[in-house]
Amino acid sequence: MASQIPYETYQASATYLKSQIGDFAPTIGIICGSGLGTLADTLRGLALVEGHKGQLVFGTLAGKSVVCMQGRFHCYEGYSVQQATFPVRVFHLLGVKTLLVTNAAGGVNPAYENALIGPNIPEFGVRFPSISDLYTPSLRRTAAKAFLQNKRLREERGFRVHEGIYAWCFGPCFESRAELRALKTLGADLVGMSTVPEAVVAKHCGMEVLAMSLVTNKCAELRGETLEVVQEVFPHHEEVMAAAAARTPDIQEFVRSVIRDI
Repeated sequence: MASQIPYETYQASATYLKSQIGDFAPTIGIICGSGLGTLADTLRGLALVEGHKGQLVFGTLAGKSVVCMQGRFHCYEGYSVQQATFPVRVFHLLGVKTLLVTNAAGGVNPAYENALIGPNIPEFGVRFPSISDLYTPSLRRTAAKAFLQNKRLREERGFRVHEGIYAWCFGPCFESRAELRALKTLGADLVGMSTVPEAVVAKHCGMEVLAMSLVTNKCAELRGETLEVVQEVFPHHEEVMAAAAARTPDIQEFVRSVIRDI
């Protein structure tokens, strides 16, 4: 798997974190998407390790040892894919076996940079990893079961869960109508600016992976427009954050129910 970052750098970061958390050994890692960072606030026995981009929160959730990443690195901010996925490899060295990646996505791009390019670090995995079933089938079944068993979310909150295809675009701009048409043709159900690089690296490290997208805005056609006709209605970041905030309690409850069954 590609990385221009030496293995020793990952080791040094993991060693530092272990010195901060003592004997605590997380087995589940969670990366919080836009507007979903408050999930980490629900962890018990909190231990915080701050960084320049955000913080790592260590604690228990639904009886499981968890590390939660509040604030992620995006490639559109100027970070390389290797830098954006750095925390995933450090999670692996901390003993994390399962990675849950959350994101805020647009309901309906090919990657502009590939996380596989560059020297392989054999300590993390093989040169040519398979990403068939990138998102672990057993975890997908666990998530579906957790949803079906939660009557309150389904009937009182109107919470819905669907399986679909997530397309990663580099960002930071929202997609044009031409891009949305292309993505729909390719079979994408959602589009966002994160998650895929992190999931690929986690798979390379041998982790089980589950991704959850909160649909926070709809593409033009789903707003009742057509992609062929220009309309003065556009998605914007404030809309994404407001939608994420409105659904935060439901997302927290759903994630807890999934983790409980892992």
